[in-house]
Amino acid sequence: MFSASLNAKEFMNKIVVQPYLFFNGRCEEALEFYGAAVGAKVEFLMRFKDAPPQSQGPKPPPGWDNKVMHTTFHIGEGVLMASDGCETEPSFKGFSMSLSLPTEAEARRAFDALAAGGQAVMPPAKTFWSPCFGMLTDKFGLAWMVSVPGGPP
Repeated sequence: MFSASLNAKEFMNKIVVQPYLFFNGRCEEALEFYGAAVGAKVEFLMRFKDAPPQSQGPKPPPGWDNKVMHTTFHIGEGVLMASDGCETEPSFKGFSMSLSLPTEAEARRAFDALAAGGQAVMPPAKTFWSPCFGMLTDKFGLAWMVSVPGGPP
């Protein structure tokens, strides 16, 4: 909870929460998919082979030198981070990515692109809170809610 007594320096050093997604060897594929589907743009990418030799933390499986150790990318104004990770299977449970777009046409296009190879859970439709809202799980198992802000016209 923020206090009214925050000074200017504290205000400028904002607290930020960002999703960090692990794709178990498919991170580069995911980046290409999200780039084509919703215009994701990679800001930074580091491969396991580029890590300093004294790096701490879990070690990647053998043969993962060219896999993604860390990436930061943008979808619109949102910033996400991702990695191939060192897990056996990615598990995207208990949350959804929420993508807000300005028009119904853009929302439907993004929904269809993200649903390719995945599963539409709730096709885009008017709701009492949005003129266009839909839910899907993409081909990586990541849940999405795609919407246009505002109530129905």
